[in-house]
Amino acid sequence: MTYPKLVRVRQHFERPRIENIPAAVRQTLERLDLGRVIKPGQSVALTAGSRGIANIPDILKATADYVKELGGKPFLVPTMGSHGGGTAEGQRAVLESYGITEAFVGAPIRASMEVVSLGSTPEGWPVVLDRHAAEADHIGVIGRVKPHTGYHGPIESGLLKMMMIGLGKHAGALNYHRILLEQPYDQVVRSVGRVIRERAPIAFGMGIVENAYDETALIEAVLPADFEPREEQMLVSAKKWLAKLPLSRADLLVIDQIGKNISGSGMDTNVVGRKRAFRNDKSAQNQPEMRLIFVRGLTEKTHGNAAGIGLADFTTSRLVNGMNYQATVINCLTAGYPEGANLPVRFDTDREVIDAALAIIGTRPPEEARILRIRNTLQIDEVDCSEPCLHDAHRVTEFSVVGGTKPLAFDAQGNLPEWENGQKPH
Repeated sequence: MTYPKLVRVRQHFERPRIENIPAAVRQTLERLDLGRVIKPGQSVALTAGSRGIANIPDILKATADYVKELGGKPFLVPTMGSHGGGTAEGQRAVLESYGITEAFVGAPIRASMEVVSLGSTPEGWPVVLDRHAAEADHIGVIGRVKPHTGYHGPIESGLLKMMMIGLGKHAGALNYHRILLEQPYDQVVRSVGRVIRERAPIAFGMGIVENAYDETALIEAVLPADFEPREEQMLVSAKKWLAKLPLSRADLLVIDQIGKNISGSGMDTNVVGRKRAFRNDKSAQNQPEMRLIFVRGLTEKTHGNAAGIGLADFTTSRLVNGMNYQATVINCLTAGYPEGANLPVRFDTDREVIDAALAIIGTRPPEEARILRIRNTLQIDEVDCSEPCLHDAHRVTEFSVVGGTKPLAFDAQGNLPEWENGQKPH
């Protein structure tokens, strides 16, 4: 088969960035005057999730340090629904793999899958809370605000979801995802969040927004009463700064890695398309349309959890052999999304996958295929594009060509060479 040549392009995104993380955390927390709320000797549970948030160990450490200066006793609570295999030990291991350790943060990790009941919402939906958090004098909700991979609205993934799914542990995640199969996400997440803020000792929240380069762009501490309006505003910024592929359409998108540290769905559907919320929404505009998606492997930090692999059309035998099928299924079933664990067509080598994919792209010959290759959906400042992409009309972002053309080549085993990122502009 004759393949198109590739060229590396560097995309140019808006790049707000926080240089001094500890100083930014301290500055925003000081505005809340938490000394009026957190008294010496009181315990403060800080949420720590399973997403690969930029600088999250430093953010948690700076928050814990501030709490200790107030005389409080901070501790970390793993807040990740069913991730980590749905076990306390697995969730602690997830945190430690991100560098979130007791030694670094300076606070103990209290991991448990036990929850307590806080009653129910006016609609009758049950509300539960992590036992350790419920026993604390105060709770600080810390999480990234960003577009959700499955839902769409003024509030998507952020502080409210962290309270509902994260602090709800496996039991809460299972309950809420079942409810969300029939009820609108916006109503559920707001209603559950209001009950938690009313009946649990929520002292503050801290929303984190990242830029298109997977860097911390905004950190803002928020009082509980302001969670909803401020999260809505932060989501506007998150969508504005979201990384995008250079083209809205392609014949084949090659993704080197997916994983829970990259996105809840392994790959960010806001970047690659196939978002469930838009499946039957004809009003959705400017959504990426990738004819075929090929996922080559898993990130190390996903610990074999391949949730979202069902979004792909092709994968490799090495990914399938390296996945933790049980952890993947637990995660997908808890989310009410069994198709997320569906296994795509797989071959032993990348060459076999690409040959099979390019044979079914339509009337274009393989050498004219529009191919995009990325490392993962968090790192798309640089993208490998086939030459036909450079002349495509569906251009989304501004980008410049880095270096010359290169052949679509394979190693002796029939696989693509490992991704090498160029020097990022600063």
